[in-house]
Amino acid sequence: MNRRFIYLLLFYFLPISLFSQVKVGAEQTELYFPFLKGKRIAVCANQTSMVGEVHLIDTLIATEIDVVKIFSPEHGFRGDAEAGALINSSRDRKTGIEIVSLYGKNKKPTHEQMQNIDLLIFDIQDVGCRFYTYISTLHYLMEAAAESQIPLLILDRPNPNGYYVAGPVLKPQFTSFVGMHPIPIVHGMTIAEYAQMINGEKWLKNKDTCQLYFVLVDNYTHQTRYSLPIPPSPNLQTDEAINLYPSLCLFEGTGISVGRGTSTPFQIYGAPELKAGEFYFTPKSIKGVAENPPHLEKKCRGENLTAIADSNLSLLKNDFTLSYLIQAYQNYPDKSLFFNRPDFFDKLMGNSTVRQMILDGKNQKEIEASWQDELEEFELLRKKYLLYNDSSE
Repeated sequence: MNRRFIYLLLFYFLPISLFSQVKVGAEQTELYFPFLKGKRIAVCANQTSMVGEVHLIDTLIATEIDVVKIFSPEHGFRGDAEAGALINSSRDRKTGIEIVSLYGKNKKPTHEQMQNIDLLIFDIQDVGCRFYTYISTLHYLMEAAAESQIPLLILDRPNPNGYYVAGPVLKPQFTSFVGMHPIPIVHGMTIAEYAQMINGEKWLKNKDTCQLYFVLVDNYTHQTRYSLPIPPSPNLQTDEAINLYPSLCLFEGTGISVGRGTSTPFQIYGAPELKAGEFYFTPKSIKGVAENPPHLEKKCRGENLTAIADSNLSLLKNDFTLSYLIQAYQNYPDKSLFFNRPDFFDKLMGNSTVRQMILDGKNQKEIEASWQDELEEFELLRKKYLLYNDSSE
């Protein structure tokens, strides 16, 4: 049975067929369109916010729903800005609606930007990682909504990495936009579940809570294999990249390339200095995707992990691992230069302990043991906020 919590806050059960089609929240227009009529709507959206083949904004406008503002996250409303690129506010070239960037001058909507709004909608595809910044945008949007007493409707979508929980829990002193909450690297929740946790654990400023409404995914459990129909960001183009992202993103705090500037970002890793690996690649400049990638125009040696990701996906295997990181460190000639962005690495990891253990020569099992107790505590906490069946229940 699959529990569905809709905007009227009613619960009911529907049978799940092994062959049923997953239906995301945005596609269930009959459940939320009546709730929007006569209201001034602001939408936090990007290129993944689709209702079938039509964008959510166009779907709402076609039904004469009053969309007054669009909020956009990292990578922009159209999803064509590379990671870390600051984005200015603008107007949507198709509809003329004002777009307020939440990855430019401010990451939290200002009081002025929240004026003349009756309801907020959040509809963005996430990938279930602490350092993937859409959940940080969610936090700030919830905080602004709570302060302005505006309800937030979440049109939920599956988490492609939602079948497991892994990694160290973030320590408070390492809080940043790439890690705002004490959760592990892989949190195993959808956006709706995560929003419930933010509210329930009082993580918003002044321990505020945001009034939340949901349209949940139909025919979905945490063990559902889900292939994203639209890349959620420029460098996560495939299921394999999304599967490997929790492990490979940690390289962003090191001198190792994760394939930005190639056709397979986050499926490969390497560097000119590495002394092992059977795979070679040369990063190029790609407009809007990787315009100045690490090791630009330099031949890199390393590994292609695509086949490993294929196997993980077919088995729905818990596959977050430090093995690639440790192996690259061991094969790096000048180890003092490996962690070339140590502060950023620690923010991604959520602590400074792991980096120090790697420097001290600890093996993977020893390092993983250092976070097991806190991970088990989080798994118990997570159960309180699940809205979909989970294998551990």
